[in-house]
Amino acid sequence: MAKASYKSYIDALNKISKAITSDLYLEDMLKLIVTLTANVMRAKICALWLLDEASQQLKIRATQAMSQEYLKERSLKVGEGIVGLVAKEKKPIVILDVLNDSRYKEKKLAQKEGLVSMISVPMIEKNRVIGVINCYTTTAYKFTKGDIDLLSAVANQSAVAIANTELIVKTKVIQEELETRKKVEKAKGILMKEQGISEEDAYNLIRKSSMDKRVPMKDIAEAVILSYEIKKGR
Repeated sequence: MAKASYKSYIDALNKISKAITSDLYLEDMLKLIVTLTANVMRAKICALWLLDEASQQLKIRATQAMSQEYLKERSLKVGEGIVGLVAKEKKPIVILDVLNDSRYKEKKLAQKEGLVSMISVPMIEKNRVIGVINCYTTTAYKFTKGDIDLLSAVANQSAVAIANTELIVKTKVIQEELETRKKVEKAKGILMKEQGISEEDAYNLIRKSSMDKRVPMKDIAEAVILSYEIKKGR
């Protein structure tokens, strides 16, 4: 594996930094990260695993590898395998030959893909591990401190980008929920006034219409509000 140049290292970090302020969806963000990382590290395969905090499992979420076998959905518990150990200990691990390391769990896959050396680093954001990035070579390669520092910088920069993207998504979901709640409340008030029914009956009427027409309650509420405003405007 040829050593990555300082320029390619800086370029990769700059591109990931720009991604932090972009409006990329999470899946696009992850694909960008593994592609940039594979290029800067001159790696055969780069894989990104994200941690599900609720289940304490790491799931492979992105790779630039084209192999269908490698693209299969897989998961590891925190502390299990190299990926799990890196997440648990918050420290990078390098392996000269994955086939001769007892900690490495996917030897059949590695043999099939021709993977030899490996570097695995945690993705840390505000002292919280959110995932792990792995890079593999197809020939024996002793990863240097410079390689570890480079990949760690990329991983941590990526962690910020991912956390930022997830926050944006959560914020949008919360905003949409609040907007729906406001419109449903307004529509309930209109139905209570127009039809002389209770708040519970008004809510059930909106919910039933939503289910019958297979559209969100927000759409039903908007229709009720629009109809009322048209009547008022006459």
